[in-house]
Amino acid sequence: MNHPLKFVAHTIDDYAMQVTYNPVTNEGNVVYNLSLIRNDDLEFAIATIKDACKAGLAASGLVKFIKSGERNGNLVVPKNQTAICTVCSVTFDGLLIRHGIPINPIGGGVVQIENRTPIRFIHMILYEYTTIDPLQVLNSQRLTSVTNVMRTGSGNILANIREFHMEAEPLVGTLLDELTESNFIGILEVGMPNVPLLGVPVSPQFIAIACIGGTNPLVAIKEGGRWVQIYAMKGLIDVSEMEDIRDY
Repeated sequence: MNHPLKFVAHTIDDYAMQVTYNPVTNEGNVVYNLSLIRNDDLEFAIATIKDACKAGLAASGLVKFIKSGERNGNLVVPKNQTAICTVCSVTFDGLLIRHGIPINPIGGGVVQIENRTPIRFIHMILYEYTTIDPLQVLNSQRLTSVTNVMRTGSGNILANIREFHMEAEPLVGTLLDELTESNFIGILEVGMPNVPLLGVPVSPQFIAIACIGGTNPLVAIKEGGRWVQIYAMKGLIDVSEMEDIRDY
């Protein structure tokens, strides 16, 4: 059977519409990424994810570990491997929609960080022109230095960007206030109306928001010389199945 091409912009819309997460009560479904590591690297992975979250380089500190032989959807975790579910930043797109804010997902890319301040996107793949998640593609190109950002505050991380109409700015402000007390920590930068954000142009009368890519902690594990297989936007999961990485 021939299936039509599905561009990432449409996949984001599909998942975002299914997000039910409430940041105030910490209940509901979020979009998650799934990554595979070797069992021998589990201790290293937990320590690295903790450090990435402390450095503010994750979408959330919530994780779920799935052991070898256990099933997650249509995936059975292979022998000698552990699956790690982390919150995907597309969850934020879902939160915007739930607050009555129409969005336009722009793309995913690599952001240059200097002294813990985002400077600009140095690479970008637009969602409407790719069928593969941009952060998954860019991660495979070894363009990041997430570990350097964790240690020194400077380097390159994965991030994505979307825009909303300027009339919705008060609604977005309310949502951002709610997120300050939640498990979602991935806001990188909020722009101004009609002004490019981190070098990315916005549509007339729109404002852009950049979010930290949810796979950055796993990229840091990979940069540490460990084997990692990353699957971005794997599906939806109830946050009740996840735990705070600080509890490990």
